[in-house]
Amino acid sequence: MTEAVKGVRKGFIAAAALSGIVSILMLTGPLFMLQVYDRVLSSQSIPTLVTLLAFVIALYGMMALFDFLRARILSRISHWIDDRLARPVFENWIERQGGAQAPGYKPVTDLANIRGLLGSPAFIVLFDLPWFPVYLVVVFLLHFDLGLLATAGAVVVTIIAVANEWLTGRGTQRASVMEMAENRFSDETFRNADSIVAMGMVGSTGRYWRGLRAEALGAMQEVSEKAEFLTALSKAFRMFLQSAILALGAYLVIKQELSGGAIVASSILSGRALAPIDQFIGGWKQLKRSRLAYSRLKDFMARNAAQPSKAVVELPPPVGNILFDNVTKFAPALGGRRENRPIVAGVSFALKPGDGLGVIGASASGKSSLARLLVGVWMPDQGAVRIDGATFDQWGGERIGPHIGYLPQSFDLISGSIAQNISRFDQNARHDDIVEAAKLAGVHEMILSLPDGYATAVDNGITPLTGGQRQRVALARAIFRKPRLIVLDEPNSNLDADGDAALSEAILKLREAGCVVVVMAHRPSAIAAVDKILMLKEGRCLEFGEKAEVLRKVTRVA
Repeated sequence: MTEAVKGVRKGFIAAAALSGIVSILMLTGPLFMLQVYDRVLSSQSIPTLVTLLAFVIALYGMMALFDFLRARILSRISHWIDDRLARPVFENWIERQGGAQAPGYKPVTDLANIRGLLGSPAFIVLFDLPWFPVYLVVVFLLHFDLGLLATAGAVVVTIIAVANEWLTGRGTQRASVMEMAENRFSDETFRNADSIVAMGMVGSTGRYWRGLRAEALGAMQEVSEKAEFLTALSKAFRMFLQSAILALGAYLVIKQELSGGAIVASSILSGRALAPIDQFIGGWKQLKRSRLAYSRLKDFMARNAAQPSKAVVELPPPVGNILFDNVTKFAPALGGRRENRPIVAGVSFALKPGDGLGVIGASASGKSSLARLLVGVWMPDQGAVRIDGATFDQWGGERIGPHIGYLPQSFDLISGSIAQNISRFDQNARHDDIVEAAKLAGVHEMILSLPDGYATAVDNGITPLTGGQRQRVALARAIFRKPRLIVLDEPNSNLDADGDAALSEAILKLREAGCVVVVMAHRPSAIAAVDKILMLKEGRCLEFGEKAEVLRKVTRVA
């Protein structure tokens, strides 16, 4: 975040300089009017009028050019910042499992909010604000009393702007939090729409959602009403001030202390001096929301910044020697705090290429937690997970990721084609590798039976695939290019007998190819093709060893 802002600092300086030039050129109108009233009308000189008009045309042309350049610079800055931050923000968000480890954040939405502000009039007015004293100085040059009145008006409008910040600041933040809670709930209900409709929960969830929305809208409306009142007050006062300056100017003309042209010019100049403050108040809601978005995004990136790789050299592709060395993982809690309750406690085992491990145990025994630790989604709080002797931070996610296959217990396909899902959206994937993975998962014939074959589009809301078919496509994604470590969490939860047989055959072939296959299982058929068993209870290892021996001990105990 800091580097991105530093990278555009020169652009902001250029925009500020152009704003200064534009602000000075905005004096063209009132000064032209002053000359017309005081010079042209008094002298009745047409050549003078034509000359002045030519100057005005040239100055307005320059103003349009500089205004265009300023807008172009800010739009390019917004594009550059989005291009610079989009990838790390998105990848950081995915690495934190969509906010499971950072609840309350929507960094991609916040980045879009910031990008939208940078090219908007609400942001441009920030560059105009520092130049309003220039107009007050010109009014002072016309007459000291007019300058005093315009300055007093500027002070009043500034007080209104400060009051706007004071009255709406905390309320805007509260409304933003409520709006995010309402959006999260609506997203979750959409993802679970089938269950909600089937179990008659539409009315109850709808009422609860309307309650959340009513609270969010109420908070936003409360803030808006305060801002609307202050905006209207500022606008009305600014118009009154122009009339007051006209009245004072007329009085000074009567006293023969001011020319007729200076009356109109001073009125326009005072209005122009206060316009940026008035526009600032009008765009306050957008500025406030974007400022909160920037604070949230900066906080998210700081709290969840990826740790740099400890490797000083790029490691060779892994062979597949897996070491789980006295690993302990504590239960994560809301807000990222750590509980003292371990969900995996002091588990150790070692696997070599070609091994197949079945992890068994009752529900909540720690099987899925162990799977997340094995593939590097979670980092251990104590101990280490090593692949060929190196920990995940030594490998780096981009380096070790292609050599890991993972089928989680709760899985989803990503919107795209079946081929894209199997190939992990790798644009350089070979078609032969995609077909091989599909055949190994026993899903090739099913894909060919679809009208569009491997080009069939899948979506979690609307998809032609059944639950079992989607699971087998996800399995093909996990075993794409036969990664060295494959972790399957309940891989047969949606499979029939044929699917079970295909899964066992796939595990055997993968082991023959030198892959390490770890299966978290409830059903006995899932561990038919493994040679080792690890039994968990409350996160602790009760038994580990050859399958026949462990099953014999477990059966004897039972």
